[in-house]
Amino acid sequence: MKYYIIAGEASGDLHASNLMKALRREEAHAEFRFWGGDLMQEVGGTLVKHYRDLAFMGFTEVIMNLRTILNNIKFCKKDILEYQPSAVILVDYPGFNLRIAEFAHKNGITVHYYISPQIWAWKENRIKKIKRDVDHMYVILPFEKEFYEDKHNYPVHFVGHPLLDAIANRRPVDLEAFSEEHGLNDKPIVALLPGSRKQEITKMLGIMLKMVDRFPDHQFVIGGAPGQEPSFYETFLKKDNVALVHNRTYDLLSVSSAALVTSGTATLETALFKVPEVVCYRGGEISYQIGKRLVNVKYISLVNLILDREAVRELIQDEFNEENLEDELFKVLDHKHREKLFDDYYELEKKLGGKGASEKTAKLIIKNS
Repeated sequence: MKYYIIAGEASGDLHASNLMKALRREEAHAEFRFWGGDLMQEVGGTLVKHYRDLAFMGFTEVIMNLRTILNNIKFCKKDILEYQPSAVILVDYPGFNLRIAEFAHKNGITVHYYISPQIWAWKENRIKKIKRDVDHMYVILPFEKEFYEDKHNYPVHFVGHPLLDAIANRRPVDLEAFSEEHGLNDKPIVALLPGSRKQEITKMLGIMLKMVDRFPDHQFVIGGAPGQEPSFYETFLKKDNVALVHNRTYDLLSVSSAALVTSGTATLETALFKVPEVVCYRGGEISYQIGKRLVNVKYISLVNLILDREAVRELIQDEFNEENLEDELFKVLDHKHREKLFDDYYELEKKLGGKGASEKTAKLIIKNS
């Protein structure tokens, strides 16, 4: 069968590449044409556009690049018609992919959506488009099945979270070799994961690095985002006991004792590596107040959303300050607190449905195409 796959972000590239491998295991002659990244390209097929050329974040950036975005959508539609795929597989990236879902549906092409848009958090009215245009939705969070089926009478497939596979399949890290490669010492590591965008990183790291002098028995290691050049972080490396590990977040987490993490998928990744964490977020005051009124969730971290309680502490906006961060970091380094957190993490992993998300999804896609 011929599959046209669209992943518009780095995480989508990872999960789509694993899905492609699973599809090939089930169907050796499967053909792929896709929008994605290097990981998908390694599996094989034709890369149409790289996700680096599609990453427009925030209201202002989208408006400034609106013509490019609309041209990409127009080109994608034309490319799909010329390729004539057996099915279209869309991976998250809702602003773009929901438009393509509508187009593919109107043209009689089966639409599979892997990793649901987070419409349970905001833009819930997108459910109308999903019910109309998406033939099969594959969700990765347990509460999403209830959201779609009980609240909106739309059947979906819960396949488990692909991060479980991505983490389980990685090679173990030799701590001694890793430390030597990155100039680390033998002190326990506190990982700093301040996000992926420059403005976000600058704002978060400024406060995170205040902890360096308060915890002299630990070393602090910044997890550099793949979308940023290592040189961007040089300003933050002027303190002693601070190092940078660029584009090796999973390796860093696997050797860390604790982590300070900006909200997002990284909060879940950190938990799955069984690293005690403090979740941090601070945005511009106007943007925060607008977002607070638009986003319909009790928590900002996926860990707490899945467990439906505050298992990991969230320091949001004004609460994200030096004093609170010091208190919370002391707690996650304390033996008794860590024991409780590890129990929560094991419960979290059970709720995520176990390994095999890519294989389950691949089999369902083949069955339903």
